Amino acid sequence: MTTDPETGPIPIGGRRPAPPPPFPPRPVTELRTAPLPVQEPGTAELPGPPPARGAAEGGAPAPTVEAEVPTSTTESVGPDLVHPEPARKAGRAGRDMVAAVAVGVGLAAAILVSLLVYRPSFLLVLGIAILTGVVELTRALQSGGVRAPLVPVLAGAVAMIALAWTRGPSGLVVAFLLTVLAVLLWRLGDGPDGYLRDASAGVLVALYVPLLAGFCVLLLVPDDGAARVLVFIATVVGNDVGGFAAGVLFGKHPMAPSVSPKKSWEGMAGSVLACVLVATPIVTLALGGPWWGGVLFGVALAVSATAGDLGESLIKRDLGIKDMGQLLPGHGGIMDRLDSLLPSAAVAYLLLSVVAPA
Repeated sequence: MTTDPETGPIPIGGRRPAPPPPFPPRPVTELRTAPLPVQEPGTAELPGPPPARGAAEGGAPAPTVEAEVPTSTTESVGPDLVHPEPARKAGRAGRDMVAAVAVGVGLAAAILVSLLVYRPSFLLVLGIAILTGVVELTRALQSGGVRAPLVPVLAGAVAMIALAWTRGPSGLVVAFLLTVLAVLLWRLGDGPDGYLRDASAGVLVALYVPLLAGFCVLLLVPDDGAARVLVFIATVVGNDVGGFAAGVLFGKHPMAPSVSPKKSWEGMAGSVLACVLVATPIVTLALGGPWWGGVLFGVALAVSATAGDLGESLIKRDLGIKDMGQLLPGHGGIMDRLDSLLPSAAVAYLLLSVVAPA
């Protein structure tokens, strides 16, 4: 046996003994796995712990944990669990039809009761709607950076309704002109910055809401005023219902896609047909007008109601809002119901004064 200075004695057979391992092996029972990472919602599989040394040398791989992927689009995440909730589907109408029908029936009941029980009480219903519409439109304009004077328009709205009832068309015009003057003077208190913009917006609100609503008051003034208001409102409702039904069932050709994508020419045809069917019997039987007067009345109100609806849609799209308010579930705000009624009131008053004068 010889001696090597590095490895020690070398046996006579010439085979050198294996060097000792640098680290003593640990028992398998001492191996510890890393904790599982926290699963994020929506992952399909969680990775297991890193393979142990024994696994790298041919041992069994570490198990993996599988998580079920939620199938709903809406989830309620608690501290420990993920509870899937079914997503609500929007109908083709794009709104809650149950709420819309319920609110529509309630509004119709209020109008019918006020007209048939005590005709002047309709002024109270109309006044509340007009004042609410003025507030909604003014706030909508404020969202676009326009400060239309609110107080003079509200006061002018009351004056226009009152003078239209007591003084007729001349009273309505005088009240509107006084309202315009009040708007111009009121806005002076806020200085010159944006004066033209804000004053013009105030005049627009006064013209769009209370002035046009004043023609509905003029329809109410004659002895058969209840029938005149009813034929006007019923025809506009026929426009909305007929256009909605025809548009949902047959609408394929958009009328004004950049303003109101859901309006179609098929829906417009349905509006005209429904308006004629509603207006003709009322004009001929209740107001004593000719049949052609009812047809003309229906066609004209279908056009004016649709134009009013598109006009308000243009304002909302310019301001970047969906509805003028949230007062009426399924409808939006009061202005979202008055949009087609307001311009149609003026058309109805002018046409009935010709085809069925009081």
